[in-house]
This record gives sequence, structure tokens and C-alpha cells, in this order.
Amino acid sequence: MPSVRSSPFHQMENPTLLSFLQKTTHTGGKKPKSGGGGGLLRMFKLLPMLTTGCKMVSLLGRQRKPLLTDGATTGTLFGYRKGRMILSIQEDPHRMPIFVIELPILTTAFQKEMASDILRIALETETKTHKKKVLEEFVWAVYCNGRKIGYSIRRKNMTDDELHVMQLLRGVSMGAGVLPSPWEKEKTAADGELTYMRARFDRVVGSKDSESFYMINPDGALGQELSIFFLRKY
Repeated sequence: MPSVRSSPFHQMENPTLLSFLQKTTHTGGKKPKSGGGGGLLRMFKLLPMLTTGCKMVSLLGRQRKPLLTDGATTGTLFGYRKGRMILSIQEDPHRMPIFVIELPILTTAFQKEMASDILRIALETETKTHKKKVLEEFVWAVYCNGRKIGYSIRRKNMTDDELHVMQLLRGVSMGAGVLPSPWEKEKTAADGELTYMRARFDRVVGSKDSESFYMINPDGALGQELSIFFLRKY
């Protein structure tokens, strides 16, 4: 698979980051549980109903070693119910993301976009530089199912919330559910539950100016449920 140089996350003093970079071992702490089958988008759309009264739920995918070592790219969409969605892309779920961005769309609005069971996210940049790879650009116009929803800037440094999510999901290859918040109950009450959807993607590099990511279904087949496109436009 093609490789993209990792983003320069200079946060080595952060204990959460240091823990994340260490080899994963389960020590009995909180982590998402494994569950039954079904489509990831379908499961994510059902979260408001399925998680009522539940502290945490995970709906898909048993952790299987081959899924973590077959070269597929890992993509995660997560965010508080009353906040915006975050997109994270990792070449290895045990390593820091190569791309993190806060999408200009609320989690509730994002779930409505999935009503058709097909979701297309496109990020377009109009930078003039020829030196950087497309995923290394910072300013992006974001489209969801063909509609422009705004602009976003790629994260240079991850927030504590984002590090928390990456740490909890280190051993998860695919799934959807609700994660425990790293903060006090007051924040959870104000922002809603911290939801996530995580999947493996087939990565296709069209050129130095375009890349595409196609979600791999739980049965291992390429599906059309979720696709993410990156394009540098001159």
C-alpha cells in the first residue's frame, strides 16, 4: 500500500500520547465491547435509539489480528452528539493519525446525511504548492453527498479529546458505538455522548494530487456505503 508521511504531532510531553505510542496491551480498563454484525452506517444511525440508558455500546466487529495487519487504512469518524464530527485517518491503528480534521458539520446533521445508506465525503484544496503530498495540506473545502458544507483546517496537533479517542480505539479494527468521556459528567451533559464509527478502508492513490478511501465491509468486500475523497485543485 502507498505510504504518506506522518503529520508532525509535537506533543511528546503529553502522557496520553506517550501511552498511545506504546505497544497495546489490555489491562482491564474500559474499552469498547465486541458485538454482532450489520452495516456500519446502519449501526451508527441507530445509535440514538440503541444507546438510550446505556453507558457504552459497541455494535460491530470482533478484534481479529489479521484485520490490523493486512495493510488496510483505518478511518474513524467521531464526535460529541452536540458537537462537530472529527475525521481521523491512520495507516496503523496503533500509530498516530496521518490526518485529523474537524468537519464543518454537526454530529446530528451528519447522521441525517446517512439516511440514503450511501455517504460521500470530499475534501478539496486549492493550494498552489507542488511540494506537499495531498494529505499534508491544511485548508480544505468540505463536501458531503455533493453539497458544500464549509471549510476546515487540518489539525497540526490533536486535542486531548481526540487523543483520548485514539487511545481507546487502538485495538478496534471496525465498529460503531459510544465511548466514555474523559471529562466530568458536566461536559457529557452539555455536549452529549461521545459517539464513533471506525472502519477499514482501501486506499487508492490516483496521483500526488488525489487520493480516495473506500470502506471495506465487515465481510471483507469493498462496499459503497462510505467513500472519502481528497483532491488538490489548481
